[in-house]
Amino acid sequence: MPRLEEKNSKLLEILLEEGKLTKDDVDKTKQLQEKTHEKPDRILLNLGIISEEDLRDALGLLFNLKTWERKKEEKLPVIDCLPQSFLHSNRIIPIKQYDGYLDIALTDPSDESLLEVIESTTSKRVNIFIGCEKDIIISIDETYEDTTEEDISAYSIDQDVVDDIEKLKDLALEAPVVRLVNNALNKALEIGASDIHIEMFENKPKLRYRIDGVLIDYPPPTRDVYFATINRIKIMSNLNIAEKRLPQDGRIRLKVGGREIDIRVSVIPMLYGECIVLRILDKSNISLDLSTFGFSEDVLKNIRKLIRKSEGMILATGPTGSGKTTTLYAALKEIVSPSLKIITVEDPVEYSLDGVNQIQVNSKVGLDFASGLRSILRHDPDVILVGEIRDKGTASISIQSSLTGHLVLSTLHTNDAASAFNRLLDMGMEDYLVSTCIIAVLAQRLVRKLCECKEEYCLDEETMARIGINKTIYRPKGCIECSNTGYRGRVAISELLIVNDNIRKMIVSRERSNVISQEAMKNGMRTLWLDGLKKVEDGITSLSELERVTDDTSGKEVGT
Repeated sequence: MPRLEEKNSKLLEILLEEGKLTKDDVDKTKQLQEKTHEKPDRILLNLGIISEEDLRDALGLLFNLKTWERKKEEKLPVIDCLPQSFLHSNRIIPIKQYDGYLDIALTDPSDESLLEVIESTTSKRVNIFIGCEKDIIISIDETYEDTTEEDISAYSIDQDVVDDIEKLKDLALEAPVVRLVNNALNKALEIGASDIHIEMFENKPKLRYRIDGVLIDYPPPTRDVYFATINRIKIMSNLNIAEKRLPQDGRIRLKVGGREIDIRVSVIPMLYGECIVLRILDKSNISLDLSTFGFSEDVLKNIRKLIRKSEGMILATGPTGSGKTTTLYAALKEIVSPSLKIITVEDPVEYSLDGVNQIQVNSKVGLDFASGLRSILRHDPDVILVGEIRDKGTASISIQSSLTGHLVLSTLHTNDAASAFNRLLDMGMEDYLVSTCIIAVLAQRLVRKLCECKEEYCLDEETMARIGINKTIYRPKGCIECSNTGYRGRVAISELLIVNDNIRKMIVSRERSNVISQEAMKNGMRTLWLDGLKKVEDGITSLSELERVTDDTSGKEVGT
């Protein structure tokens, strides 16, 4: 096998010889490779210079291997010891097995260790063919979907079985149901979903994945196996399968491909059956680096300056799922040092941080945010993180802590930064305490980033006038890399309100939040809307995505 550098160089030579590239294309690819460290074949595909078929044929010539092309009528084998998640992640599809041999199609034949794993797992000699990535992915999904449906079609669960707990437990442990649940979890990890929703409506069950903050429908389990699926998940999370009238919460811990996966399970009885939501926490896929979140340079600089203060309160605000807690964790990670005592009180503890003492709230034994905070203060902390300010008691102790020589970080549910002050006042906090303790409020949202397949388009004159942009921008298109959504990943938009003397006077005077926001803008604060609009202009996100995530409180009317 050629070494990686040699393979990349020869691949470009073959594509050049075959007339698929020009000399300029080769030079451009090498320049981009030095900047991005991407493989040249991926750069060429992303730029649309070559097709997947061109790459397949060139790799066939490079490695002296035959190519495979997907045919709709072709019946592909299912190899039970090669799970769907493994095939997906390695872009492999078995195409034939016979007399101790297994033919496979893949996209990258250079990984010899992968071939050794397949041979040792299947106990077969492997013959390699080169295929297109899109053909392989479609074939995997179609082949395994058909297998699941065939296995499950044998089930027909009547009401007697639904009411028989032992029968349901037995059914939940049978192979097809186990495979269905495992495939649902593997699919979620593969596509980067944060949540799985399994719901029952009047006519049929529903399966949805939340990807980059948006729920997307996927083929659901049949009605007949819906109950077994629910109970399989209950068994995995140590919940009571006999209890169908009350909500239950559980947890599943898995290790998939060396990655630790923590899954929080919530079961709630609905009108037509129980609904399950699985929140996936993939610790290996979490970046706690403030510089990667998408904050503008001035906001990032100010955040880093603020978190090094010795006292005061910094609040992160926004709706559920806007990245508030992740931002605060990343902030803690930047200031962790042997000279600081950092303690958190959370519900639940979402990330484990070295050098940070973390307390898990447990209401069953009387350990809530307020009592946890009181205990923390006896441990001589320098920095305190409070998972969320939910009530007057937590707010009061947090404020007192920030006034007695501690830096306090916490989250609050408000639409924008300026609304945080009135929210605390509404909880019963004294205005002079709020004005004294809070040094900054960071409001943020997460917007989906456009995939590389994005396309340019021109706004109509009315929209240009409304939003103040007079240039070509981008919108989503959709490709195999982004599952045809047009988006891949998310980035933060933010507004950072730094409290000064004028704003303190406004808090004491109980001014409206929009008045406080206007004052903050005079001192350089950029609203969520304006920060997002800059990312639209830069081609990072789309106008439709920005409008979906922000609302009328985001300051659209300001500066346009």
